[in-house]
Amino acid sequence: MKILHVDTNHPLIIAQFNALGFHNDEDYTSQKHEIENKIHAYDGLIIRSRFTIDANFIDKATNLKFIGRLGAGLENIDVKYAKSKGVFLAAAPEGNRNAVGEHALGMLLSLFNKLNKADYEVKNGTWDREGNRGVELEGKVVGIIGYGNMGKAFAKKLKGFDVEEVICYDIKGGVEDDNARQVGIMELHQKTDVLSLHVPQTETTMHMINTAFLEKFHKPIWLLNTARGKCVVTKDLVSALQSGKILGAGLDVLEYEKSSFEDMFSKDKLPQAFTYLIQAENVILSPHVAGWTVESKEKLAQTIVDKIKERFCK
Repeated sequence: MKILHVDTNHPLIIAQFNALGFHNDEDYTSQKHEIENKIHAYDGLIIRSRFTIDANFIDKATNLKFIGRLGAGLENIDVKYAKSKGVFLAAAPEGNRNAVGEHALGMLLSLFNKLNKADYEVKNGTWDREGNRGVELEGKVVGIIGYGNMGKAFAKKLKGFDVEEVICYDIKGGVEDDNARQVGIMELHQKTDVLSLHVPQTETTMHMINTAFLEKFHKPIWLLNTARGKCVVTKDLVSALQSGKILGAGLDVLEYEKSSFEDMFSKDKLPQAFTYLIQAENVILSPHVAGWTVESKEKLAQTIVDKIKERFCK
């Protein structure tokens, strides 16, 4: 089989595909329309997020048997259409779930202990102990929305912190395990102290965290989002931070990402809500790197190789 790689990944993916007898071509610079002009010659496509795989692209990929996406989700692929054409789709949430769990925990502990604020102040000559008094994770109820690979990894990390309980909410039933108890949405709203999002981007999850949703929580909460930026309405998040409904937020993903994010700074077009986030001491931001570790890069590649091998090399 001939495979086209349009995003750089860990070298093991090409090495192991070569060992399986596959022919590998790399094209990390051509525009999408240029890739469309030659995709008919390939049986497989390996991609991260360089461009979307829509119906038009799939129609041009007349020999395509599989798409391997080195990431947790398939939101940049028209999944329904690809499957209707018999294209096998492989994502790799198993590859970076541990990294996401660790990153979410790191953000939470940094928020609770005001580490970013304290670091900045000490480096600028301010020694404020009382202003940097933290809170403890012990005794808190952590609520997780989306209890798949990522949610389970985060729950596992919480085992040693003596939290009161970890509860999870998911549209699928029967997902609970020894690390979290599955609850209904009303109990999630009633008990949660810390809310962590681990959902894919779908029509259901888009803008799910909005004012109406946040007002249902019985207590002020801390919010973590290592899932997808468009799951949270930024202006509603800011309103909740201003009112104290949200005590602090750790955001690895934003509504504003990639080139559009950089354009906001270069063209002085920062949205008012985002201006608040970058100035807030109780908000920690990172550039969609929760699953982006040295180890996960290798694990993601290995996961895709294993899935393609299992499907096509029996």
